[in-house]
Amino acid sequence: MIDHTGVAVSDFEASKAFYEAALAAIGYARLMEFGPEITGSVSVAGFGEPPKPDFWISAGAPNRPAVHVAFRVADRATVRAFHAAALAAGGTCNGPPGIRAHYHPNYYGAFVRDPDGHNIEAVCHEPETPS
Repeated sequence: MIDHTGVAVSDFEASKAFYEAALAAIGYARLMEFGPEITGSVSVAGFGEPPKPDFWISAGAPNRPAVHVAFRVADRATVRAFHAAALAAGGTCNGPPGIRAHYHPNYYGAFVRDPDGHNIEAVCHEPETPS
């Protein structure tokens, strides 16, 4: 079981703003932040659902090749909200919300590139719920 993961980012403040906006759509918030005086090297920020962050960004040379991180969400509306929020926050579309049937019939995801080119996804594995 994965406890937490993260990516390195070239512009910590810009990426922090991007992730705060994009991940708010899936119920995440910035829960922790530490500077070099605590980490011993770089600034870091942790995002997640309270009380514990599970996704971290750290200042530095961005990961190469870029990293893919997928966030599982409860419904397709949240996938669409994430995609819209990430684009509004300066992300680049890397795949609009939709079914990816080559994975399985209910794989509904959306992909964006963050400011450093990391492929960030929101995915729902459930069928569409009637409104």
